[in-house]
Amino acid sequence: MNFWSFMVQNRDEVAQLTLEHLWIVGISTMFSVGIGVPLGILITRRPKLHNPVIITANIIQTIPSLALFGFLLPTPWIGDRAGRLAVLALTLYALLPLIRNTYAGIKGVDRAVVEAARGMGLTDWQLLCKVELPLAASVILAGMRVAVVISVGLATIAAAIGAGGLGELIFRGLAMVNNSVILAGAVPAALMALLADFGLGWLGRRFAPPQAA
Repeated sequence: MNFWSFMVQNRDEVAQLTLEHLWIVGISTMFSVGIGVPLGILITRRPKLHNPVIITANIIQTIPSLALFGFLLPTPWIGDRAGRLAVLALTLYALLPLIRNTYAGIKGVDRAVVEAARGMGLTDWQLLCKVELPLAASVILAGMRVAVVISVGLATIAAAIGAGGLGELIFRGLAMVNNSVILAGAVPAALMALLADFGLGWLGRRFAPPQAA
């Protein structure tokens, strides 16, 4: 059976696994943005925390994915549910690009603009919300873009612990030595990553500050 025949005959299963994959990536991205962006902001305000936060995120990034799943298995209320474990692991993996880009984006705002805003009497919170974050949005979105693409790829590994997603087809194909089944999982995952990359890239360009003539 070739790839297209398999996709047609198993379209319902492929659609279901694609939705599971999207759910895992979507939830983990939401959590990673909710943690990574505030951490990136925090280290712009507390320079002493910069190295500990970045080093910790770097260490997490270097742990092999299957090993990280293994480390998290004993976690109470998480390790007993494969879906929760997969979301937690992907959240941790996505933190580094979000923290770094948030930090770099805010620090990259023109100091003259920042000083002018302070001179107008803006508080630190107003400065962050009205000046720094809007000007850093394109850089932060670039970090989100990297995080989502990483998550789409790593989510296929989650099938190894029974979390579902398109990785189930990839692992099944490997066990059967069947390229059509492998491609049925790999192709939708690759398309998902490309669409996310294109969409967030387009959004980042929309939020980019105008260039001086």
